[in-house]
Amino acid sequence: MIHQTTFFGYFWHASIIVKLVMLVLLAASIASWTVIFQRGKLLKETHQALNRFERVFWSTTDLVAYYKNLKNRQSSLAGLEAIFVAGFEEYLRLHQQGTVKAEDIMEGAKRAMRVAGMRELDTLESGLPFLATVGSVSPYIGLFGTVWGIMIALHALGNATQTTIGMVAPGISEALVATAMGLFAAIPAVIAYNRYSTRLDRIFVRYDAFQEEFAGFLYRQAQTKSS
Repeated sequence: MIHQTTFFGYFWHASIIVKLVMLVLLAASIASWTVIFQRGKLLKETHQALNRFERVFWSTTDLVAYYKNLKNRQSSLAGLEAIFVAGFEEYLRLHQQGTVKAEDIMEGAKRAMRVAGMRELDTLESGLPFLATVGSVSPYIGLFGTVWGIMIALHALGNATQTTIGMVAPGISEALVATAMGLFAAIPAVIAYNRYSTRLDRIFVRYDAFQEEFAGFLYRQAQTKSS
């Protein structure tokens, strides 16, 4: 029948289990596309903010003034801004004590930046485990729906006195839609996960590089002021 060649036709004539599988896969696909767009926008903004921060930071001549300016909008800080504020704040706190060695000041600042960096990375990685789950599980859910649909179609043939391809083909084609939906949900999720993981790795490297460079700068500053 003509209406059976449409998605809604396949869905309507499928068994209740296959319908549930299709609905689960449709929900997973919608959710994964939502995460894909959100993560893509966030990573793009993070990359732009990273470039902007490095350009401003390495050209500034007054770190204290720059720190105070960022501190005034503490709640909106993210990325390297949050890492810098955490490290410089710890540096100022330890340096004001007057009795802390330069090595200890640097280690304290590095530790503060490391903690802030972990918070930032955790925010950026949010959503990626979901994409990985959708990418790995969706094909199996679709396959389950297909196997179940084929079982129902073959079981119906057991009560028939005469079997033809026309009797079994509609049931099998309806069941195969579940596999197609599983792949439709999994493929974009896997592609997005791999792409975003690569972009995150690059951001992580730049975060680590900044922390090392800035820690070295603070160490030199601490040595100069203590001598």
